[in-house]
Amino acid sequence: MVVNIIFDLDGTLIDTEKYYRKAWPMALAHFGYEMSDARSLQMRSLGRPHSPRQLREWYGQDFDYPAVREYRKQLIEDMIAKDGMDLKPGAVETLTKLRDMGYTVAMATANEYDRAERYLKKIGLFEYFDKIICANMVESGKPAPDIYSYACSELGADASECYAVEDSPNGVKSAFLAGCKVIFVPDQTDVDDEIRDMIYARVDSLTDIISLVAKG
Repeated sequence: MVVNIIFDLDGTLIDTEKYYRKAWPMALAHFGYEMSDARSLQMRSLGRPHSPRQLREWYGQDFDYPAVREYRKQLIEDMIAKDGMDLKPGAVETLTKLRDMGYTVAMATANEYDRAERYLKKIGLFEYFDKIICANMVESGKPAPDIYSYACSELGADASECYAVEDSPNGVKSAFLAGCKVIFVPDQTDVDDEIRDMIYARVDSLTDIISLVAKG
């Protein structure tokens, strides 16, 4: 029986992936590189060591990943300060209902803990989570399974007892490789052939998860 549900953060519970989609090309341009929209989308939830490896594959081994990433992080902060951080529709209703149904609710995010905590407190979601697992707690970020495997361990659960809610291909791969039942909620892109067979279910919105898990 599945009694745990683990959520991604960016693009799943908060509408911030749109900022990352803009900020990566802007950061690259600042350092004299060009990034297409397709490449920017490939960066969604891509954790270390995969992200610096991917960027150096595209732009050369002398690519200064730490400098570009820090600049991108500041761009994201500026965008949030200017335009705000919106919850995805149904986020509060869904988290509330799942807890009422007896689910243990956790998070597995590509963010570092300090930022995840700050974001969750800013939008009023921090208290909904029994465990918050972040990229800096594991050796390899998404799409490696480490973060979801560690989340399951922290919950004292087998992965087969955990749903994982994701919006990006890298997140889907991570949860699937860990053995979780992946629920996909589209954000910037929909299901494609690469991840189709990794998904337990696709839903249109967060609130659809309630009826899905109620069916078992």
